[in-house]
Amino acid sequence: MDSNIFLIPFLLAFFVAIILLFAIIKISQQNFFLSIVNRNSLRHIHKVGISRFAGVAIILSFIFALLVNGKLVISNQLGGVFVASCAILIFGVLDDLWQLSWKKQLFFQTSIAVFVFLIGIKLEYITNPFGGIFLFQNNVGYALNLLLVVFWILLIMNAMNWVDGIDGVSGGISAIGALAILFVSLRPEVNQPPVAIIAAALFGSMLAFVVFNFNPAKILAGTSGSVFMGFILAILALFAGAKIATTLLVLAIPIIDAVWVIVERLRVGGSIFKADQRHLHHRLLQLGWSQRKICIFYWLITALIAIAALNFGAIGKVIIFLGVLFVMISVYSSIRKKVNA
Repeated sequence: MDSNIFLIPFLLAFFVAIILLFAIIKISQQNFFLSIVNRNSLRHIHKVGISRFAGVAIILSFIFALLVNGKLVISNQLGGVFVASCAILIFGVLDDLWQLSWKKQLFFQTSIAVFVFLIGIKLEYITNPFGGIFLFQNNVGYALNLLLVVFWILLIMNAMNWVDGIDGVSGGISAIGALAILFVSLRPEVNQPPVAIIAAALFGSMLAFVVFNFNPAKILAGTSGSVFMGFILAILALFAGAKIATTLLVLAIPIIDAVWVIVERLRVGGSIFKADQRHLHHRLLQLGWSQRKICIFYWLITALIAIAALNFGAIGKVIIFLGVLFVMISVYSSIRKKVNA
């Protein structure tokens, strides 16, 4: 297969994103309204004005690279993804400007997830790692399918949104995730070049973002950028022959971090939507780690997990995920003792 099929959307998305990001940074420096001081100090660590509109460049470059791609058929499902992505862009910008309530954010995210399900992006089946598959049949199967798709999209969107607290982390993890899905899509048993093209474009947009977001960041993803990262990775997992397991494994750190924080907030009787500094990256900062060290740590672990995910079968993926879960819980417990000591 000609590698240019994937190289062209990657390069196009990368250079368009570079141009847009550079323009947004320059415009923001001249317009205080577009250079926002982070108002939620419990979640974000930046104390000076910095543009939070990288999501505009990420989403537009991604869509543009695919719209002009002659090898890709714009199906109803892909067109719906473009519509949903534009909605995320608009809603995210509004949230970055006026900090919308968590109820509005949850309602919007749920609406997006239901929308993509209704246009046909759903689970065809779930593979049992020990053999066999579960098909979603009849009305009960349809309802279960809807619940699982909505839960999956909400989980990944919020996991990526919450991990976006340290320069370079969310963009780097998303880039690695896109690359992993690209390779999965080209495997003979999957054989989905269109999904690989989409993943290549996403990889290009993410790589461009990392150029400007690595510490010290010149621009932040903002709500539109971080939510889009989670959304498109969740959708690609559904596209790529329901390769949920691979994506789940590659995004293990932000997913486990999100679940851990939710459990911790419930344990102390707080709201799961109220921002705090319980996330792993906050804890590492409290231990004296630099932003760059934390970022490289996240990238390295995610890359190692991605390599493992691409080289093991279903049972191997389950074992790896349980291993990562055990290590993460041990790390959290150790850090909590040190921080509270």
